[in-house]
Amino acid sequence: QVQLVESGGGLVQAGGSLRLSCAASGRTFSSYAMGWFRQAPGKEREFVAGIRWSGGRTYYADSVKGRFTISRDNAKNTVYLQMNSLKPEDTAAYYCAASRNLVVDTTQGAYIYWGQGTQVTVSS
Repeated sequence: QVQLVESGGGLVQAGGSLRLSCAASGRTFSSYAMGWFRQAPGKEREFVAGIRWSGGRTYYADSVKGRFTISRDNAKNTVYLQMNSLKPEDTAAYYCAASRNLVVDTTQGAYIYWGQGTQVTVSS
């Protein structure tokens, strides 16, 4: 069992930055691939970024490549999402999720544990 708690969301102007954190409980955190998803009002939840259990490989949606960076600290049971050059279209609730797959999967069904989400609002 893994419990995930996101933090770091807020209101920021376009062009600004935020860093989201996802703190995980459980001693097996390092064995899970981790992902960040987001859901804007009226839209489906979409994959944003993912990282393998070892932290060696990362994956990004095309819409955030070059602006967002996912990382993890297994000693702290935490995964991060650094978001730079934010745009109004990045406004959404952001969720972290854990998957037992060895590789990162961009589909929601691969993730078995989810956080409650943190809201990111980017003003123009």
